[in-house]
Amino acid sequence: MSMMTKLVDITLLPVDAIVNAAREDLRPGGGVNGAIHAAAGRELADACARAGSCPTGKAIITSAYGLPCRYVVHAVGPVWQGGLANEAELLRQTYRSALQVAHDHRCESVALPAISAGLSGYPLEQAAEIAVEVTSAALDAEAFLEEVIFACYSEAELVAYSGALGALT
Repeated sequence: MSMMTKLVDITLLPVDAIVNAAREDLRPGGGVNGAIHAAAGRELADACARAGSCPTGKAIITSAYGLPCRYVVHAVGPVWQGGLANEAELLRQTYRSALQVAHDHRCESVALPAISAGLSGYPLEQAAEIAVEVTSAALDAEAFLEEVIFACYSEAELVAYSGALGALT
């Protein structure tokens, strides 16, 4: 079982599932969400429209369509409101839900973006610590999950996630 960070475009990873930092209405948006929808093609937006919505802290799964992975797990993280609106617990729930959905679909390899740390404004270092903590627990507990890649979009994300991984060991 392993966790690693990579400075990489998540839409190019040939893993079992990539996680999308989704909106509650599951519609294409900006950031990683927009990139995933653009790379997957119109079928992904159609599948999300059929699914309807997903509450903050939860995740759903769809096929990956034009992507090199099997599935896209759409996980809805919290919008940062200064830390006063239960954001840390909601972010933990988001990662747990995403990894559980991947486990339920027998995924062995998953790529995770920095959920809520982009357009939603969650402080990057805090988001990375939560992601690594929850993912480490999932790797210890889940029968199928073997490899998790923290797909970092920027050098700042790579530094934050590498630091969180280093603090874990």
